[in-house]
Amino acid sequence: MNKGIDKAKADIEERMKSVKHKIMVMSGKGGVGKTTVAVNLAFALGMKGMGVGLLDADIHGPNVPKMLNLEGGKIQSKGEGIKPVSYSLGMREIRVMSMAFLLEKDAPVVWRGPLKMKAIQQFLSEVEWGDLDYLIIDLPPGTGDEPLSIAQLITNVNGSIIVTTPQDVALMDSRRSVNFSKVLKVPVIGIIENMSGMKCPHCGRDINIFGSGGGEKAAREMGVTFLGRIPIDPKIVKNSDSGTPFIIKNPDSESSRAFNEIVGKIRMIE
Repeated sequence: MNKGIDKAKADIEERMKSVKHKIMVMSGKGGVGKTTVAVNLAFALGMKGMGVGLLDADIHGPNVPKMLNLEGGKIQSKGEGIKPVSYSLGMREIRVMSMAFLLEKDAPVVWRGPLKMKAIQQFLSEVEWGDLDYLIIDLPPGTGDEPLSIAQLITNVNGSIIVTTPQDVALMDSRRSVNFSKVLKVPVIGIIENMSGMKCPHCGRDINIFGSGGGEKAAREMGVTFLGRIPIDPKIVKNSDSGTPFIIKNPDSESSRAFNEIVGKIRMIE
């Protein structure tokens, strides 16, 4: 390892001293609602009085600002660091950092691995996250540069959360994410089964559009914790598109209760 990376890791370690828990949210493939889960978990923690930061580490597809109506948010240099963009949550705030804050709207990021690693390094070492109970790191799908960079740069990641759907192809990829975490010696906090059925709006019966129970089965087979199921709710899409976290707008819904139950398990594990 060269001196530049050694110094980066030292800078990150110093910055991360004020963050109690660092959690990576991963998925083996795209389209499973990983970012939606990461955002709502972060806000579920914030609504319980936790100090929370949300790092959008998807360099090529930074969608967190869109989901929080923070598009056009401006980051500011402050002292020797960068001040993240804040989302007000009553007396608290969720601190957010994303590549989207550095780009023109719809501008692509045409970067190879080393440049992406440098950007993630700066998000971790130069952003003034302040005192946080949790830093939720939303990773891009797969097991490529970004999750590898995070795992290598933060020497004490508390663990990874794997998001999947009940489909066999998603479950197959979720197993790869579990094994990726194990190879890098990142503890696996557990698996979340997203899009796990829905209530018929007319008769109230359960409809398992993508099946059900696959996430729990994968967790059992892999020897990791099953954190819970999040059912489909059309309002999740509506709220994400309008820039308001679903859990804030629909605190009494079945899906919000599922998010809160999962957060309770995460806090118990941590």
